[in-house]
Order: sequence, then structure tokens, then C-alpha cells
Amino acid sequence: MGAKKGYLPFYVILLAASVFFLLIERLTGNEFMFHLAAIPMEVLIAVLVVERILLGRDKSEKRRQLIAMSLTLFSSETSDVLAASFQAIKSPRLSLSRIKSASIAELKKMSEDANMIEYESPELMEAVAMEYVKTQRVWQMFMDRALDYDIEEAYHNMITVLGFINHVEVFKRDNPDKLFIREVMGNERLMAKVKEVLGFAVRKFLDYAVELRKKQPDVLDQLVSDLELYTQEDKSFSKEWPTS
Repeated sequence: MGAKKGYLPFYVILLAASVFFLLIERLTGNEFMFHLAAIPMEVLIAVLVVERILLGRDKSEKRRQLIAMSLTLFSSETSDVLAASFQAIKSPRLSLSRIKSASIAELKKMSEDANMIEYESPELMEAVAMEYVKTQRVWQMFMDRALDYDIEEAYHNMITVLGFINHVEVFKRDNPDKLFIREVMGNERLMAKVKEVLGFAVRKFLDYAVELRKKQPDVLDQLVSDLELYTQEDKSFSKEWPTS
């Protein structure tokens, strides 16, 4: 990342001062001017070093905040999204029990594989889509927090998810007896976007699991245990999801 725009005039002044003293030294041969020219450059270098250190701290703080946000996102309110997702996924083979026992390397492999999710059926994909709709408030809250914390990637992800939810809601309102997924199956480009959103919760959960396995394995174990409990209490998802 480059220098902040607000500091740019200050940097320009320092550079101009250094160049000015160097010109004077060149014109007059006064070596003292050469030493004066070095001072603004030393200040500029020091400022840039400090800025880089602060930027690193800022990224670390944002990462910490994002982990805290994820604890809210992957709570009992979104457990049904994950449950429906795991039920619907044909490949790769994913489950909470596998995540709980997986090593860092195995979790990273699961995360990579989750970029190419294939689903069992349109009906089970529809179940996942409807769980996203039901948890709209959670995604909205996550977007608001991402905006407050200035986490740009998370903010744009939530815009995409909420946009998808809006499309599903509009379609279901006008076509309550039809499947949204079947409606978009004929459009390859649109279907790719739908799959991208449907797999979002699983991919982010796996990314989050990798971070926790590295730094807070006990928290990961407890989180997965809690999610297993939530999903066991809700048996509403099965391979025989009703068709339209």
C-alpha cells in the first residue's frame, strides 16, 4: 500500500527541501548544504518506516476484529445455513466432524476444495438459498460491522450475499410454488454466481477454522461442538427435500 494521501504534501515538502539543499551544494560547493539535504531524507525515511509499522498493526487489529465478527456470524443463528450446506454438498466431502478433527493442512485443503463445490440436487440448493434468506438480519449486521471496522473485503462480500437474498425474495414472492434454483439453471453465468454465494458460508467457515486451529484450537473445538449441538436439535434438513 502507498502513502496516505493526507500526508502527501508533507512528503513532497521534505523531498523538495532535500533537492533544494542539494542544488545549493552543487552551485556553491558548500558541503554543509549536502548535510542539510540529508536531514529531510532521514525524516522522510523515518516517517515511512513508522507508517509501515502502524499499517501492520492496523492490519493485525482488523484481523482480530474480523475473527470477533466471525464468532457472531457462525453462531446458532447461522447454524442452519451450514447444516443445509453440508447436506446439499455432493463434493468435496465436508462435515462438522471432519472439521473438528482436521489438522491445519487438512483444513487448508478443505478450504481450497470448497472453491469447487458441487451439489446433490437443485432442491437441496434451494434449501440452502432459503436459509440465507431466513438469516438476512445476520448478514446485514455483519455488513454493518465490516463498514464500522473498515474491512473492505468483508463489506463487499456482504453486499453480494444480501443482493442474492434480495433476488431470491423477489422471485419467491412472485413465484411461491417454484424453485429459484431451477429458474437460473439455464443461465450458466448466473448459476455460477448463485453457487458462489451458496458456498460462501462454508468457505468462510473453513477459512476461519484454519485461523482458529493455528491460534485458538480450543475455541474451534468448542465452536464446532456448539454447531453440532444446534444442528442435531434441528432435523429439518434431509436428502428428501420436497420438490416443487
